[in-house]
Amino acid sequence: MLDLIAPKNTIDALVPITRFNRGEAGKIFDEVKESGYKIVVKNNIPTCVMLTPERYEKMMDIIIDQYLSELAEERLKNSDGAGIPADEVYKKFGIESDEDDSDIPMEYGVDFE
Repeated sequence: MLDLIAPKNTIDALVPITRFNRGEAGKIFDEVKESGYKIVVKNNIPTCVMLTPERYEKMMDIIIDQYLSELAEERLKNSDGAGIPADEVYKKFGIESDEDDSDIPMEYGVDFE
C-alpha cells in the first residue's frame, strides 16, 4: 500500500519552482526517485505533484480497484439475484471454457462454488 503522506513528509516534499529556474531539475528528479514524490510550489502555492512512475501506477491501481469494488457492490445491490451462467458468457464472447479451472487464483478469498 502507499505510504501515508504525513505533514512532516509533506514539508520535506515541497520544491520551489525557482530550483527549476536555477537548473536543478536533474537533482529534483533524483529526489523524486528517492522519496516517491515532490510538490512543486510557485508563489507559495502548490502547482503540481511529481510522482515516480511506480507510485503513480500504485495509486491508479488503488483507484481502479476501489471503483470496480463500488461498481460490483452497486450491481449486487440492484440485482434481482438472477445471473447469467458462465458457459453462456463464454459462448457469447467466444471464450473457450476449461472444465478444470482450479488453477485460477482465488483473490480476496472469493470462492465461486
